[in-house]
Amino acid sequence: QHPLPPQMWSNSINQASKMALLAWEKETGIELVQINGQRRYGGPPPGWVGGPPPGSTEVYIGKLPQDMYENTLIPLFQSVGKLYEFRLMMTFSGLNRGFAYAKYSSQSGARNAIATFNNFQVREGCAIVVCRSTQKRELSLDGLAASVTQGELEATLQQATEGVLSVTLHASPCQRQAKLAVLKYSSHQAAALAKKALMEGNLRIGGSGMKVEWLHPDLKQKLRLWEKTSSSSRVHGDKILAVPKPGALRPPLQDVLDVLNTLCWKQHLGKPLFLTKCLQVNPDGWLRFWYQVVIPGYPVPFSGFTWVQQDGQGRSGHEEAKAAVALHILQVLGESLVSPH
Repeated sequence: QHPLPPQMWSNSINQASKMALLAWEKETGIELVQINGQRRYGGPPPGWVGGPPPGSTEVYIGKLPQDMYENTLIPLFQSVGKLYEFRLMMTFSGLNRGFAYAKYSSQSGARNAIATFNNFQVREGCAIVVCRSTQKRELSLDGLAASVTQGELEATLQQATEGVLSVTLHASPCQRQAKLAVLKYSSHQAAALAKKALMEGNLRIGGSGMKVEWLHPDLKQKLRLWEKTSSSSRVHGDKILAVPKPGALRPPLQDVLDVLNTLCWKQHLGKPLFLTKCLQVNPDGWLRFWYQVVIPGYPVPFSGFTWVQQDGQGRSGHEEAKAAVALHILQVLGESLVSPH
């Protein structure tokens, strides 16, 4: 049996919703333009007079069902204020990527959207997240050669990009023998252009696995925590621990999860869902895990890598990883665990 060619496969996904979208476009005369993985309505919409509204009129919409499209979303978000632009992030297969941005003609439109639609059930059991959109200006550049210096990197970035304000170098949390840089730019536009240039460019400073991404809030917090921890608690041989090990504090797993669940319950965020996958087992008992934690009311999932060591007290590597990650999330959410001893 031969696999379906990609276009057949992507067309066969979710056909009813796609047909409904096409019918709606035809009926309303609305034109949706898809560029680089996002589909856009408006910017400006038909009949718009004057310049674009300020950035503060944009909201972020998250946790969307992936088979929901503009024929449902635009009328919904249009119902609380006049839309200037609506951008839905798309996958190659024609599903949405679970998030979108709606820019209103005024700040009151954005406020109404947040008040009306944050935690709104667009379907039974599918509550969406709607919050103010932040204009991102920071990039993370992972997989840099371990030998690269601050001066070399700054000189290269000044040549390859415009508007760079600051550069900081860290040990990479994901790749051994590599460095990660955080780049701050003067504006969202400058950062977006730099991201494009760095992704397309052939920089000598990077290894083969160099990755350019928007700086994830979770990674930003993690790097901040690292600065505070001593190098001895972070380095085991030549391995970097992605989630800082909290020294001698090794609280029982259930205690950490109870504290995290209680905190999430108090803040109406819903129960955290943990996914852990063991990627590497070393002879000395250290295990490398990938993790993702989804907290329903939190705008972005927490994900990354952590090294853990089995404690010999019957706890599995997955439980160790869960405890380390839960501790880290508590720190991110502004909660600190105090050792009972």
